Amino acid sequence: MSRTTREGEAPPAGDYVFVSYARPDEKAAQAIIRILEEAGFKVWWDGLIPGGERFGSLIGKALEEARAVVVLWSAGSLSSHWVQDEASLGRDRHCLVPLSLDGTQPPLGFRQFQCIDVSKGRLHAGNPAVQRALKAVGEVMGRPKQAPVHQVRPAGVNRRMLLGAGGVAAMAVGGLATWKWIIAPAPAEANSIAVLPFQNLSGDSSQQYLSDGLAAELRAKLARNPLLNVVGQASSNAFRDRSRASREIAGELGVSSLLDGNVRVAGGAIRIAVELIDGQSGFSKWSRSFDRSMTNLLQLQSDVAEAVSAALSAQLAGGEERRDRSGGTENVGAFDAYLRGKELFDSQQDEGSDRAALAKFGEAIRLDPAYAAARAARSRALAVIGNQYAQADERLRVYDEAISEARQAVRSAARFADGHAALGYALFYGKLDVAAAEGPYRKAGELGSGNPDVLSLVALYRVRRRQFEPAVSAIERAQALDPLNPGLFKTAGRIRFAAGDYAAAIAAARRALEINPAISGAHGDIGNALLMLGRVDEASAEFSREKIGLLAIPGKAMVAIRRRDQAGTGRALDDLRRAEGDNGLYQQAQVLAQWGRKEEALDALDKALEVSDSGLVYLLSDPFLQPLHGHPRFNLLLRRLHFV
Repeated sequence: MSRTTREGEAPPAGDYVFVSYARPDEKAAQAIIRILEEAGFKVWWDGLIPGGERFGSLIGKALEEARAVVVLWSAGSLSSHWVQDEASLGRDRHCLVPLSLDGTQPPLGFRQFQCIDVSKGRLHAGNPAVQRALKAVGEVMGRPKQAPVHQVRPAGVNRRMLLGAGGVAAMAVGGLATWKWIIAPAPAEANSIAVLPFQNLSGDSSQQYLSDGLAAELRAKLARNPLLNVVGQASSNAFRDRSRASREIAGELGVSSLLDGNVRVAGGAIRIAVELIDGQSGFSKWSRSFDRSMTNLLQLQSDVAEAVSAALSAQLAGGEERRDRSGGTENVGAFDAYLRGKELFDSQQDEGSDRAALAKFGEAIRLDPAYAAARAARSRALAVIGNQYAQADERLRVYDEAISEARQAVRSAARFADGHAALGYALFYGKLDVAAAEGPYRKAGELGSGNPDVLSLVALYRVRRRQFEPAVSAIERAQALDPLNPGLFKTAGRIRFAAGDYAAAIAAARRALEINPAISGAHGDIGNALLMLGRVDEASAEFSREKIGLLAIPGKAMVAIRRRDQAGTGRALDDLRRAEGDNGLYQQAQVLAQWGRKEEALDALDKALEVSDSGLVYLLSDPFLQPLHGHPRFNLLLRRLHFV
């Protein structure tokens, strides 16, 4: 039996949906109505009422009492005063669900609501856009679909899956742990927020770095407020195209509020428009525009952060303390150079982009020598260059410079978490001094509990020392803050690999690839875990897809070892020596250890120590070096690096 109200009948008692449309769209409207009815919703519509009576008492009463108002926008309905009036009532009552029948955007005054485009494909319940529309109606009606809590097999990880979300089942076995992955949807905390990437409205793609950088800096400022839980950058940036409804984005990120915005630069002036959106309803809670000259860019950034924080009933710290925690600057030119460098460094393209980022960070420091964030970023760039590209002579100089920059960052801003993390990273990977890195990493973890990137670095340090419990705790917190960050899944997989949970390591790396198929290192990580499970052919296929030579070439050699291909092993080892030089000494030791040539492997490790090969940070936690455990020379290496 149809739940649609007949002509002249009173609106149905209880919950119902009011459908507004223009007369030329009646056929499409009827299809939408049938879909709503089949989904179990009561529907009120005015298709049988003459146009002159559209705002009679019957329709007015129906609009006032409807739990949801579905408005069908089209080229025709844009010119309909009736549809716009009905949409206005839905907007004012906070129950509007806008759909687009032909791709038309809603008129001005209604664009703050995410309009679901149902024009692609047929109007039937199987259309993904129609499914999103039904979900949106259900949420407005107070009947959202609840995802059941269940254990997830590693092969099928849900996007909302967080490492240990809702609890980690950890059973210690000789210092190792087994993790169960579960989905535990919980109500979003009232103080949780995601900052979406700001839109660049300048008409100049070269200004994209500015809109991205301002959003990132605003996110970082809010994250330093202990009263707020702020989703990390990678997860927020997953919704750059804004193709999803605000409620869906908030639900996927597990937050109660979204901050959206846009940036326009013209004639030496900048305008930032920001909007705070209720994640449950999708309606705007607060919006504001800020206009400044480009010379007041930094003050504008602070004004926006404080206004947003005030709107969330949380206050940021005062000026001096804020700089001490943020590592910021008051020099606009330095800030601009820093943002340009950050864009290059975050792109992770190649050596050229990393060295270009290094130059931009150096420019920022020249303009403001006390700019702690720029010094910390330059330290990280130097350490990455030393780790991935530099040979012995340059590597030692680069790491010394990285340590110096990080120490300067800590002196300039003692409570800036990134400065301490950069110092720990440079000491650990550069000086190979495990003990010296302990203090900076501990301080970074204390100060950076709201920063997923800092937490990820802390987690990797802890797992290299086989301190699995704090490593898991740090990566859990990072993933809770940035649940769609592929790098965090890669880190989680490496923690599992070191702990001997190879199946879970594979699942985590595959999840990283699902989010970002181009992420480097994940195929090599999967190949390593498959080797440990004895799945040699599958491992070989993964290594063939890996772009990082320090993972792909040793992997090829160890596949040959498993296949008892002595000649193939020798060729791969020669390739490694030729391609990577002394930057691959640690990986040579891995291959030789697996090949049963223990003394040669130990010789390679000794030489790696002579040239400060940062691969040695894996020494204690690497399963591939298991054949060397207990050897006096190996134990001496552990002591020299202060692992024991």
